[in-house]
Amino acid sequence: MAVPWEEYFQLALQEKMPKKIPEQNVDHLPPVLRLLEKRQELVDADRALQAQKEVFQTMMAAQKQRWEQVEQKERELKGSFVRFDKFLQDTEARRSRALRRAAEERLQASRQEAEALRLRAQLEELQRERARLQRRLERLEPCARLLGQVLEQLPEFQEVPELVARFDGLADMQEALRLTERQRLAELEEARARLQQLRDAGQDELLGQGQRRVQLLERLEAARERTLRGESKWIEIQNTAAEKTLLLGRTRMAALNLFQLVCQHKRQPPALDIEDTEGQLEQVKLFILDLSAMLASIRQAEPTPASQP
Repeated sequence: MAVPWEEYFQLALQEKMPKKIPEQNVDHLPPVLRLLEKRQELVDADRALQAQKEVFQTMMAAQKQRWEQVEQKERELKGSFVRFDKFLQDTEARRSRALRRAAEERLQASRQEAEALRLRAQLEELQRERARLQRRLERLEPCARLLGQVLEQLPEFQEVPELVARFDGLADMQEALRLTERQRLAELEEARARLQQLRDAGQDELLGQGQRRVQLLERLEAARERTLRGESKWIEIQNTAAEKTLLLGRTRMAALNLFQLVCQHKRQPPALDIEDTEGQLEQVKLFILDLSAMLASIRQAEPTPASQP
C-alpha cells in the first residue's frame, strides 16, 4: 500500500533532524547561537527533504515506468490470452465441425450401407419374382397355346386379351350370381326362420287362447250357476213377497171388516181412512177391551148357582 507524500516527508524530516541538545547545555548557549542552530537545522532539513523528494520523485518515476511496463505486459498478456482463447475456440469449432462431419459421414455411410442392403434384398426379391414368373410362364405356356387355338376358332375375338377379358367378365358375373344366390338363400333361410317363429308364436297364441277360452267357459258356467241360484232366490223372494202381500191384504181386509163391524155395532160412521190399518186395529182393540170389560161386569152381576133356593 503506497504511503501519502505528507507522511513520507514528515518521517524523512524527523529522521534527518539532529537530536535535541541536552537541556543542561541549552541553558548555557546564547539565543543568537540557538537561532543560528535552528536555522542551520532548518536548512539541513530542507536540503535533506529536497534530496528525499528528488529520491522519491526518482523512485516514483521508476515505479511509474515499471507500472507502465507491467500494464504493457498485462495488455500483451491479455492479448495473448485473447488470441489463445480465440485459437482454442477456433480449434474447438474445427474439432466440432470435424466431429460433425465425421458423424455425418458415418451416418451417410450407414445409410448408404442400409440402402445397399435394401437394394440388394430388393434385387434378390426381384430375381425370385422373375424366377417365379418364369416358372409360371412355363406352366402357362400350354394354356397360351390353347388360347391361341381357341382364338382361331372364335372369329369375333381378335386378340387373346379380349378373350381373357370376356372370360374374366363371365367369371365375375358368375361370382356375382353365386353371391346373389347365397344372399337369396340366406334371405330364404331367414324368412323360413321367421315363419317358423311366427308358427310357433301362433301355436303358443292358440294354446293361450284355448286356455283363456276354457277359463272363460268355466267363469261363464260359474256365472250361469250364480245366475240360476239368484233367479231361484229371486223367485223364492217374489213368492214369499206375494204370500206376505196376500196375507197383508187379507189382514188389512179382516181389520177393515172388524172395524166396520165395530162401527156398525156402535152405530157410528167409519171415521178413519181405509188405509189406516193400525188405527182400525187400535179401534177394534179398544172395542174388544170394552166388550171384555162389559162381559166381565155382567158375569160378576149374575148370581151363582149355589145361592138359588
